[in-house]
Amino acid sequence: MAALSKASIISLYRAYVRQIRRLPVPYLQHFFRIKASDDIGAILRSSTSKRLHGGKVKRLCKDLSKIEAANHGSTKAFGHILDLAYGRKGKLKWELMKPLLSDPNAHVPPPIIPAVEKSRPPVYSPEMKALLTSSQSRKNKPLALQFLDFPPTLPARANPTSEDARLLGPFSKRREVNIRWRYFAAEWKKVRPPLHVVTEDSSSSGTHQGTSQTEILRAGIRGMGFQGHGVFDDAEARAGPPEVSKPLTRREGLRDAANVDVDVAPPLKSQHPSRWLRRRYQSLLRRIPVLTYSSHSDKCGETLGKYSVSLSPNARSPRSDPEVEAADSQEWLNLASKKGDGKKPKRKTRIL
Repeated sequence: MAALSKASIISLYRAYVRQIRRLPVPYLQHFFRIKASDDIGAILRSSTSKRLHGGKVKRLCKDLSKIEAANHGSTKAFGHILDLAYGRKGKLKWELMKPLLSDPNAHVPPPIIPAVEKSRPPVYSPEMKALLTSSQSRKNKPLALQFLDFPPTLPARANPTSEDARLLGPFSKRREVNIRWRYFAAEWKKVRPPLHVVTEDSSSSGTHQGTSQTEILRAGIRGMGFQGHGVFDDAEARAGPPEVSKPLTRREGLRDAANVDVDVAPPLKSQHPSRWLRRRYQSLLRRIPVLTYSSHSDKCGETLGKYSVSLSPNARSPRSDPEVEAADSQEWLNLASKKGDGKKPKRKTRIL
């Protein structure tokens, strides 16, 4: 792609901003305004390299077409935009996951190869352990706890007490280091990062939950990137409960209007977002795990805590989507009609 002039880049930026203004949620507008500014700045700084410049312009045009398609009602394009803005993919996902890749409070493991500092095995933080071993935060099935200590990609020979090690000799330490780090890198990339941590304190008076920075500091844990900003709470409010009462039909509305007293004022019209937007956010909540830190005191008065992973009650499961159920029902009806017509397919004659 040929390098664009400064005037063409500014025109592209204005078209980008016009589409951003049409997004239905203020947070999406705010996020993509910042992203557009960063992308345009990167394009202007890369004008000296034609190949790098062309790649960045192509990526910006692709993002612009995605936002334009989302504004025209494309479900797939709007899902892509939500994934970018809420850290399900892209640069924001890496920024949310980066603090969880290490544990400053953990004991540093000894190096696998003596006197080689870089041969230390990866450390799984408590938050990462909870996310890796839960089905709510992964696309694939959850990992077993023993896989964190001994990855399944590591041969049994790596265990010096195993029968394979006794027969075949010790396993290469360098290969063991590489296999452990590759497994760690491959598995954490399959994790969906949470937006914040919920603290849950159980006491005699009841259970109290909180997400503010003060409560995170009181619990002695670290928060996530959107801790205390209310981004997840806003997404939950826009999604609403998955089961929404169906609107009244015209006949039911006329019947209820006839039974209403004249002196009673009609209820105010609801200001909830459209059903299409609710469903998009309900599907998004399926991809945002809720990381909860539960703390309690033992008999000695010492405070203990552990992490657990769940989903928002406003998340919509794929099978509860009426559109999906209707499509499945139609497939079954089509299949039944083909089987019920009573006509057997004609057998083709084979010419010898």
